[in-house]
Amino acid sequence: MTHASLPPDLHQWVTRHVTGMDTAAVTDVSWPRGDSRVWRLRADHGEVFVKLYPSIEKYEREVQGCEHATRALAADEAPRLLASDPDRPAVVLSALSGHVVRGLPLKQAEERHVHRLAGDLLRRWHATSESISGREHQRIMASVTAQAGEASVILERLGDQLSPAEQDLVHDAAHDLPDLARTLPLAYRHGDYSPRNWLWDQAAGHHSLIDFEESAPGLAVEDLVWLCGAAWPTRPDLRDAFLTGYGRLLSSTEQRALVLLTTRLGVSYLSTGLTKTDTVLIDRGRTVLQHMVRAPR
Repeated sequence: MTHASLPPDLHQWVTRHVTGMDTAAVTDVSWPRGDSRVWRLRADHGEVFVKLYPSIEKYEREVQGCEHATRALAADEAPRLLASDPDRPAVVLSALSGHVVRGLPLKQAEERHVHRLAGDLLRRWHATSESISGREHQRIMASVTAQAGEASVILERLGDQLSPAEQDLVHDAAHDLPDLARTLPLAYRHGDYSPRNWLWDQAAGHHSLIDFEESAPGLAVEDLVWLCGAAWPTRPDLRDAFLTGYGRLLSSTEQRALVLLTTRLGVSYLSTGLTKTDTVLIDRGRTVLQHMVRAPR
């Protein structure tokens, strides 16, 4: 995080919507990736965040995600949309209390509690339905088919670098995902449901959710892929806590699809890592695949 100033045209726009903006208290809080542009600033009524998007699609998803959150969650569980402009595209969002969960030094009991609250929040997020048009339904099925196709291409190219059990899993992802998808529950997904987008206010015991630029209708189980690949393999207690909050266990079909979707993500990490000679992605991909071989199906 670094002290910064807003681009001049963005600054001018923000001042029309945020009263009492303190130009000396602007902090760049962008994620460490090229397309993330986020600033925190202080104003008369507390802190707000300004986000500038790399595409109109991500802007529209953020706006729609905020609108969904107002219907699905309590007022203090998600940011409020204070201003938006599709021409920039940019938004001003209210700030929430707490800190990003990823990296917080939580004791195991507290971490389980946070995951149970996260499961409960996602239950309510998924339970609040949005209309899914025929066109959106086709897009969802096309996305799953594309993921299966990616797994097939990678298997053909990198099969000899996978163990026999990993090869079988990637083959199943390529072959079975499209048919499985037709039987799975659909929902309005958050799209990046992981601890980096959860906030935890320890003093208040309060959990909330941010970052809706990947939100869209899709397979409900897709919101569990990160957890399945990164958190649950080594912490089954977190899985139990999350699903307790979520209010139900996964069906056998959902569990199989979750393992195969996570396998596809892992082999994609591996393929990209090998192509770019990125050891972080290579290690991440191999770890996810090893976890999925041992995962219940």
